[in-house]
Amino acid sequence: MLALAALALAAMAAWPAQNPDTKQKEIDWEGKNKGKKEKTQTLEPLRELPLAVVGETRQLAFHVTPLSTKGLLSQQVRDALRELSRQASGETVLHIRAFVAGSGDLRRVRDLVSQTFSERRQPLPSLSLVQTGMLPLVGAQVVLEAETTARKEVNPHGLAWISGRVASSEDPMGPVAPLTARSLAALRQAVGAAGAEPRDVLRVTCFFSSLENLAASRALVEAEYPKAALDYIQAKRAPDAALAACEAVARLPRDPGSRLRLLDADAGSRDPGESQVALVAAPRVALTGSQVSFGYEEKDSQLAFARLRGALEQAGASIRDVACVHYYPLAAGLAGQVRKIRAEFFDPAQGPAGTLLVFESLPSLDAGFAVDAVAAMD
Repeated sequence: MLALAALALAAMAAWPAQNPDTKQKEIDWEGKNKGKKEKTQTLEPLRELPLAVVGETRQLAFHVTPLSTKGLLSQQVRDALRELSRQASGETVLHIRAFVAGSGDLRRVRDLVSQTFSERRQPLPSLSLVQTGMLPLVGAQVVLEAETTARKEVNPHGLAWISGRVASSEDPMGPVAPLTARSLAALRQAVGAAGAEPRDVLRVTCFFSSLENLAASRALVEAEYPKAALDYIQAKRAPDAALAACEAVARLPRDPGSRLRLLDADAGSRDPGESQVALVAAPRVALTGSQVSFGYEEKDSQLAFARLRGALEQAGASIRDVACVHYYPLAAGLAGQVRKIRAEFFDPAQGPAGTLLVFESLPSLDAGFAVDAVAAMD
């Protein structure tokens, strides 16, 4: 045993002599790295989404993503963007309108849109972002509407944007299906005034005070427009009145005779400062993202409209050529303020088509309303 122990000690003593390079390499490594700090990986900042994007009118296509209950908001947004990419089949996505329900952070939607399109090395779309009261599937938190550029001409004579045709009753708990029937009757009249037929309608969005018994309203819409992309939104969680308001975009079957024509299907039900139908035969359109009023005073609303004008001008468009505007106020008082202020920016006698309804919330805590627009361009 003593002999074995002596041999082991001798081997250990001899180890450095048998491996002279090992010790030297350790010394060299320590010398080269002495005083160096470990590098921290930094992520690239997200690219800002454009204020407005320009597309070819005759190639514009319209999409609505299906609802999902899988995961939380971030996962549902990623899944919706993946589905939109599948629907677009390689087409360029120009504009996205995201309706979000639930308590998730709306700003996360904007970040994910920027991140996803950047990773795909695709042009960034403009974005309108609004929080709603509810979507028609328990657990669903987002639905995306989008305009894309088709590979071929699909609207040879242009497009019609039709304002939301509002039907309401004072009782906030009143049934929605009868109001949907009234809204669809007015929408049908507007589609006819545009020279189009139900088969020409490309997308219909219906805003309701409640999604209870949605099946009845859905059946009415699908019977009228079976080929259109359809979307159903409850605008507020606790509405002040019962309502149904369906808006649409339709393909024009014939040349309207001018690059931009604003008209009314029923002058008696016309909202002052707003046309019921906008016919666009101009070769291009500018699609803006939502511009937000930060604050609740008239000067704040004026700044939001000024930002909208700036977004259009940056894209080469003019506020004088706006065809359709969507307004997203968060209270009835703010809706009245919007009606007053828009007369300073649009022709009060013949304003653009559009929809003005009260919604649940916006991405900014001090937001009063948001506005986006479609403008005709040469």
